[in-house]
Amino acid sequence: MISCGNEGGAGVKLVVVGGGGLRAPLFVDSALRRAARTGLTQICLMDVDAAQLELIGALAAELARRAGGAVEISTTTDAETAFVGASYVVTTVRPGGIDGRIADERIALSHGVLGQETTGAAGFAMALRSIPTILAYAETLRRVSPEAWLFNFTNPAGLVTQALRDAGYTRSVGICDSANGAQSAIAKWLRLPERAVRAEVFGLNHLSFTRRAEVAGRDVLPDALADDHFLAGTVQRVFAPHVVRRHGMWLNEYLYYYYYADEAVAAGAAGPTRGEEIRALNQKLLPRLRQAELLADPAQALDIYFAYERERSASYMQHTHDDAEPVAAAADTHDGEGYAGVALDLIEALQGGAPIRTGLNVPNDGAIAGLRDSDVVEVSCVVDHHGIRPQPVGTMPDAQGYLVNSVKHYERLTVQAVAERSRALAAEALVAHPLVLSYSRAEPLVDKFLAAHAGHVGEWS
Repeated sequence: MISCGNEGGAGVKLVVVGGGGLRAPLFVDSALRRAARTGLTQICLMDVDAAQLELIGALAAELARRAGGAVEISTTTDAETAFVGASYVVTTVRPGGIDGRIADERIALSHGVLGQETTGAAGFAMALRSIPTILAYAETLRRVSPEAWLFNFTNPAGLVTQALRDAGYTRSVGICDSANGAQSAIAKWLRLPERAVRAEVFGLNHLSFTRRAEVAGRDVLPDALADDHFLAGTVQRVFAPHVVRRHGMWLNEYLYYYYYADEAVAAGAAGPTRGEEIRALNQKLLPRLRQAELLADPAQALDIYFAYERERSASYMQHTHDDAEPVAAAADTHDGEGYAGVALDLIEALQGGAPIRTGLNVPNDGAIAGLRDSDVVEVSCVVDHHGIRPQPVGTMPDAQGYLVNSVKHYERLTVQAVAERSRALAAEALVAHPLVLSYSRAEPLVDKFLAAHAGHVGEWS
């Protein structure tokens, strides 16, 4: 159990690290709508990109003005300043920016393996940069506001959270909206509130399964998976229906990259990569936002921004199918709030609101048989003002357990490799990953990733 020491009291200060990112206004919008329920009085956006932070901060300020101005919006490029008085910190950064993501994708694809920022070789490359960055922020937070919670959304979220926990940051939790995809989809299918659905999630971040989804004590998941319209209207459509039914579980959409690995690699090689798609969208958006800001037209700026977000969501996992209708985005889960909804639900429950059940990335602590207690897993948790408690899952079925155990072994090696800055361990980690499995691929991949990101990862032995 992860205990909570910040229960009510003074107003809540929420810090978003990566607050100059293009998803930050969505987070702010959701947080403002929930301010009364969470006790939120301050939102601080922190980012190292001063120019973009100024732009996004202006959008956030306009959202706060429209919400009545009860929540103070501030911006800073200094983490220590941001963390003073913080109750909750959400880390959502991409060290190396979009160009770093594209480099990861293209390096991986050049060796015939998946280029995807959370999974496989490119996810490994992202971890090389993300883990040291988030650990540095966590150390500053522990020094400045040791009772604050850190909710990590920085990719690869499970790996980064594992590194945080291994380094002793006990008030850290990994969040991801895709963990609750089944709960959200079934609630919409049955036209029920999300909290009326009790899901059982187990696995790892972006590699999890939902085995049950109960409504009033009855498991409705088999009925949902038997419904072609249900599958076609959710992210399950990235899989052939017979594959989903063979598993008999809701599959996290990122399992596509394992179960259709050759198709995923071919789609990435044919281009553009997801990073290249997002860079193109961003290059259209930012000049238009700056122009609206110069014209002092915040309403137009927000219209431009939300149009961009709709276009970005519509292109999510578009490469996984041939028809024209887009796959529902992960951000469309959780009542449209994405990862913000997960973070805000947590804050509300920890602050003394109604208890919740939600999928989180936390230490296993006996929940999943066969994994270490210290392993960070993605599992259903109960959250209330006492803290966060992972729920017992028991033994994983063989088919799912084999994959989970294989990737967890890779994650342990990756965290160790980053901690020791060891090329040899890094190669062993990639060889252990089921999407690499070869020294002839792993060793040159490690060398190229370290060379491409030398400014972020430093010297390795």
